[in-house]
Amino acid sequence: MRIKYLALFLSVWFLCTREALAAHGISLDGHLKYPADFSGFDYTSPKATVGGELTLHEVGGFDKMNPFTLKGMAPELLGSLLFESLMVQSKDEPFSQYGLLLKDIEVAPDQLSVQGTLRAEARFSNGQKITAADIQFSLDTLKSNKAHPLYASYFKDISNVEIVSPEVVRFHFARRNRELPLILGELPILSKDYFQTHEFDGGAMEIPVGSGPYLVERFQAGKIITYKRNPDYWGWKVPINRGMYNFERITVKYFKDPVVALEGFKAREFDFIFENNSKQWARDYRGEKFDRGDIVKETLPHKNGAGMQGFVFNLRRPIFQDIKVRQALTLAFDFEWSNQNLFHGQYVRSNSYFSNSELAAQGKPSPEELALLEPLKDKLDPAVFGEVTQPPATTGPEGLRGNLRRAVELLGQGGWKLGSDRILVNAEGKRFEVEMLLNSPAFERIMAPYVANLEKLGIRMSYRTVDAALYQRRMDSFDFDMVVGVFGQSQSPGNEQRDMWHSQSADIQGSRNIIGLKDPAIDVLVDKIIYAENREALITACHALDRVLLAGHYLIPNWHLNYHRIAYWKQFDRPETLPLYYTPQGWLLSWWIKKETQP
Repeated sequence: MRIKYLALFLSVWFLCTREALAAHGISLDGHLKYPADFSGFDYTSPKATVGGELTLHEVGGFDKMNPFTLKGMAPELLGSLLFESLMVQSKDEPFSQYGLLLKDIEVAPDQLSVQGTLRAEARFSNGQKITAADIQFSLDTLKSNKAHPLYASYFKDISNVEIVSPEVVRFHFARRNRELPLILGELPILSKDYFQTHEFDGGAMEIPVGSGPYLVERFQAGKIITYKRNPDYWGWKVPINRGMYNFERITVKYFKDPVVALEGFKAREFDFIFENNSKQWARDYRGEKFDRGDIVKETLPHKNGAGMQGFVFNLRRPIFQDIKVRQALTLAFDFEWSNQNLFHGQYVRSNSYFSNSELAAQGKPSPEELALLEPLKDKLDPAVFGEVTQPPATTGPEGLRGNLRRAVELLGQGGWKLGSDRILVNAEGKRFEVEMLLNSPAFERIMAPYVANLEKLGIRMSYRTVDAALYQRRMDSFDFDMVVGVFGQSQSPGNEQRDMWHSQSADIQGSRNIIGLKDPAIDVLVDKIIYAENREALITACHALDRVLLAGHYLIPNWHLNYHRIAYWKQFDRPETLPLYYTPQGWLLSWWIKKETQP
């Protein structure tokens, strides 16, 4: 499963019980929307029909068939269509999961172990029964150095899997953590038999064996892949799959450029597009096909937490170790001008690492937050204890000019002076030159005015757009000065915070700690989030961490939306009820092709 794109709405239903009880699902607040005999999720439809083909697109390419390793790029959807997890998250509840490969789950009274029973009918695509040995193999393999390091971090506190019987497993935990029963619910299950005869991290382009609803029918490396609905899929009668996976075939075509991809969409080379470029959305989604209704353009509201997107400073570069430098570069970015002139006023400035949620810090620290922060006072910037740090704006009377004057002062305090060629130099004579690494040319128009502002300060910034494969390699090895970073957040943050902010992840290639944070105070607060005993403690810990991250000026905050922008050719029917917490592509898998449009 693509854990980095999943909403991690994790917690334990049995927190206050004294006896372990087997259940079909688990939830944070002790309430499950769907009973044990439910027939399907509300955001799916019993009216869905099977048939037809869905064609999607992706920018870049792919060069491997294993989505769980570090090196290389796997095809889009491979992880979600071929491989399954033990449980599945509900898209209309913030903190609930329901059994998929597991038919029930029970948490021990001491909360240090969980026992689960596999569905007897569960099979891999080659017909082999899924057993407890496969579960044990999956955890051991994903925690090993053969897999992407994010899995070892994410599943760190799951000590081991005990095989009770071929259909029963018991997970043992290193310590009490209210997330762990649901973290293990996201464990992708691998075929032990297959990977004992096929090298797990060998990079071969051989189609793997999974247990999911689709098979790979054909592919051309880096260019196109087609998935075919598996008529023998074991899970068609499981309630959580009702109305899902209705397309007979799903094809993903790869494009090298998003602008070319949009033209391909309008020429009907693929059927559905999720747009993240405000300029294209405002200017390019128009024309006769839209006017006739052949192509539908719409926005879909959601309740997803926005997290944080920003221009990230790589602290592994000495030039960014000085907070004054980071503040100066932040002051030079004029979001208000960009939003009006480049984004058509569509965006809201992100002012928290937990934007668009109750987890975002506000005002001054509460007494509960101070209880976490005061013991760390000697390690924290004093700004943490005042009003929460906000990104600088240019709406005041001095506007951008005032911000640039303040930036000049900060740079001077940091020892930077203008050289003979009007480029800043430090005491050692090193010029202030940095590069912004991009993976899409769409960001180039955003960088141009920002670079012009930096030039006024004597800072030379270049920006370079590279192809997807090179971009991923440089990201994995932290080979960049600055980059556009995205730190997604769920309604219930937990173990994934370790991979983004904790010192232990800073030197692990492929981790999401792209900033390079190694701060003992942040480490403490990350642990407070992971091991929070209840919702109130979790919110308090998130607020405290948010304050510390914002006060550190580790990135230049960008922007977010509270809706999805989509367009599609008018051939689909879809469920009447919209999910609350979802990605457009995730909900698309519950749509279906209208009968009259099928060949």
